[in-house]
Amino acid sequence: MHRSVRRADLKAVSEVRRALRELMRHRCRSDAAEAAELLITEIVTNALVHTDRGAEVSVSLTPARLRVEVRDHAARRPRPHVPTADDGTHGRGLVLVQALADDWGVDAMALGSGKVVWFELDTCREAAYDAGPA
Repeated sequence: MHRSVRRADLKAVSEVRRALRELMRHRCRSDAAEAAELLITEIVTNALVHTDRGAEVSVSLTPARLRVEVRDHAARRPRPHVPTADDGTHGRGLVLVQALADDWGVDAMALGSGKVVWFELDTCREAAYDAGPA
């Protein structure tokens, strides 16, 4: 899956989330799909709110792993921020990514070209049945 998101087009965040949900349906554990939707929402929103251009969203899915990449055009690296009670709902995005992703990171692009914020989740379908009756 590949999507371009225009600058300040926050409506596109829900469209990207919906496309990810369709991609993962019937292929992934429901908990992995829910976490992926939350995390893609956070990093796409961050790219649109904290940069002055749009973003490119790429998603790859194998039977065992989901990888989401969001490329923006700002060289500034995001830093996880531990929010205080006064922050309201702001500042929790990367804290959620750290807590829920199996792996994540930030890769710099060529000088002045921006960065890619990515996360990976284990999506192995068999794990959904581990808790079944014996």
